[in-house]
Amino acid sequence: MKRIRILGLLLLSSLLLSIGFLRADVKTEEKSLVKFEGTLGRMMGLFGGKAAKEGSVNTVAVRGNRKAEMNDTTGTIIDLSEEKVYSLDLKKKTYEVATFAEIRRKMLDAQEKAAKAAKEEPGEKRPQQGMEMEVDFSAKESGQTKNINGFDCREIIVTITTRQKGKTLEDGGGMVMTSNMWMGPEIPALKEIAEFDRRYFQKLDLPNAFGADAEQMAAALAMYPGMKEMMAKSQAQQAKMKGTAVLTVTTIETVQSKEQAAAAEKQQRDQGGGGGGINPMRNLGGILARKAAKKDDNAPKNRATILTMNHELLKAAPAASESDTAIPAGFKEKK
Repeated sequence: MKRIRILGLLLLSSLLLSIGFLRADVKTEEKSLVKFEGTLGRMMGLFGGKAAKEGSVNTVAVRGNRKAEMNDTTGTIIDLSEEKVYSLDLKKKTYEVATFAEIRRKMLDAQEKAAKAAKEEPGEKRPQQGMEMEVDFSAKESGQTKNINGFDCREIIVTITTRQKGKTLEDGGGMVMTSNMWMGPEIPALKEIAEFDRRYFQKLDLPNAFGADAEQMAAALAMYPGMKEMMAKSQAQQAKMKGTAVLTVTTIETVQSKEQAAAAEKQQRDQGGGGGGINPMRNLGGILARKAAKKDDNAPKNRATILTMNHELLKAAPAASESDTAIPAGFKEKK
């Protein structure tokens, strides 16, 4: 009798595990575009390729501890158990393998380059470093509704602000993250993708950003440390919302303090005055900045957009096969 009970418990455990894995199977089609501005934009433009400029449509599949993300030319497979990332070239039918440890080392290199670039760009509208900050959060229903990709959606506007403690945003400076989220009906299977991403980025000590890879996020956080808390706060709040985000448009802006704004204005005047001792590249940067400002005379002079993210759910199905997250047959490792 005791053996029968033990066998029954083992069978029940196996059944529950199999149900858990079935629930973790999901396949979607998504469109993402991440655009970096300013110094970050120039850095990302060096290795971002076409997808960095136009965005990409990806098929995403999660099965157990594996996630695959594929587009027309490239693909990525993440294995949480192996702690490895497989980067696929679909045209050449080759793949490269990187461990999480190797990715962390690349992240540190990207952070160092970004920090160096930030020092060489004194006019960049970055919040002051090393100051104690406060975080404000608000989420409001706009009352707007529309059908997106077959999903009936309502709009929620989420605003997260980091500012110098004890001061207003305009006085002390800081950052503002605004997300226009179009929420559709609840799609339980999509929570498996969000949970997988959370576990992956947690292993890399990064906030999740749709469409941005680990190196890009590491570079961004090196220049704007406040982004990490803002994005973590946003993800925590999104997890509490009812429904599924079908379309999300997020903008992150920096806001200079009054002192920074005055110093930047003086620097811009100095650069515009010419003179042999001025770095020609910095002078060119000042000219471009003034031209950009003329495009929108109503834009606040002390604000600058550093990052925009667009993520759209096109299709979703609560099923994924083993082949959806496996390296395709005939592919060879590139060493």
